[in-house]
Amino acid sequence: MSDIASTPNYATQIDLVNSSPFEGPEKLLEIWFGPAADEPSAPSAKLGLRAVNRKVWEDMLDIVRCKVLNMIEGTEVDAYLLSESSLFVFSHKVILKTCGTTLNLLGLPRILDIAATHCGLKTVYRFFYSRKSFMFPERQQGPHREWRAEVEYLDNIFGGKRGAAYTVGKVNGDHWLLYLTNPSDDGESANSSDIETDVDIPITPVALDEDYTLEILMTKLSCDARSAFFFPTTESESDSIADAQSRADVVSHKLGIDSLFPASMTTLDAFAFTPCGYSANALLRPAKGPEGYYTIHVTPEEGWSFASFECNVPLSHYKTSAEATKVLPDLRTLIQRVVQIFQPGHLSLTLFMTSPNPPFSNGHVNGLPNGKEQALMEAPVDSAHRAFKEALTSKGYKRTDKINYEFGGYDLAFASFEAR
Repeated sequence: MSDIASTPNYATQIDLVNSSPFEGPEKLLEIWFGPAADEPSAPSAKLGLRAVNRKVWEDMLDIVRCKVLNMIEGTEVDAYLLSESSLFVFSHKVILKTCGTTLNLLGLPRILDIAATHCGLKTVYRFFYSRKSFMFPERQQGPHREWRAEVEYLDNIFGGKRGAAYTVGKVNGDHWLLYLTNPSDDGESANSSDIETDVDIPITPVALDEDYTLEILMTKLSCDARSAFFFPTTESESDSIADAQSRADVVSHKLGIDSLFPASMTTLDAFAFTPCGYSANALLRPAKGPEGYYTIHVTPEEGWSFASFECNVPLSHYKTSAEATKVLPDLRTLIQRVVQIFQPGHLSLTLFMTSPNPPFSNGHVNGLPNGKEQALMEAPVDSAHRAFKEALTSKGYKRTDKINYEFGGYDLAFASFEAR
């Protein structure tokens, strides 16, 4: 996704298309202040972090160096579309995803302060930070210049004993980086930092709730796929937000972005940048389970093309009927739909989910195939890898990496594929 140029009401930024490459891969921060959302007293009531005024979030984003383009309100989450990716605010957690040379982690102390002063949320339940390896690490600023500096920054906030950092994949190739906190047993403050924050943040030792996040990170997009995300304006058009949304709606429908999930459960908010680039947030209301989201961000320039897809709605790891996919796609079907749009030469997939209990229960994903005892005994990470492979090898890709991780309450399935 490219920075905004000449958009009214926002500071003019450098046209990266003409001057320098743009860093598409995002930095993803997720902080939980409780295991689950509180039930509102009325359907329209906003609780916890969702009750925080938009201006407060915008002030935090100024530190990160990005702006709000638009916001859509759901029943359980508010989705902010940003000049550099997305912000999702639930009553009990915040997800901040930013690309380019944004200073994602510098927003963390302010988020902690907002939670404490505006909501009385002074306890961190759990924290995650992740990103793909950068294409242009020399262009990053602050702690984002290198992974070691990011880890040190987070250790100073949460304490080295509670934070754990991992590199998943080839260190000398494409890889995925993860930092997460574990529950504290001693009740000590997680803030042993000289980084300025007035919030004392012990980490609560409570049982993990269900969590499920799929990321598809794609590079080397095909020429045909890239061309759809260039939006040169004509004399009769402007760079207004309304025009950017209108152009985005057209391409979203043309490419099938608005039909990745059934229209009846989807509220899409998309933005087409000029001269190129695309971002979208979607709120999803499945028939069963909590409200979820997906988000897409596209940098289409040749030489550093990149697209990301992220979704937090649990999906069946097994192939479901054509009729069932009209209600909710299975994991294999969703991957194929996304990859068909962007036609990447290389992609990595991560599925990060709470460990099942009992260990080989698939009860947290729908659609176990009838008559297949294997499905009842197969670990979710294994069934995820099976879905990854079946989705992509039939479409001309070969798997180059397959990695499983277990992190105290979480499982990770990571895989890389490249076009044959």
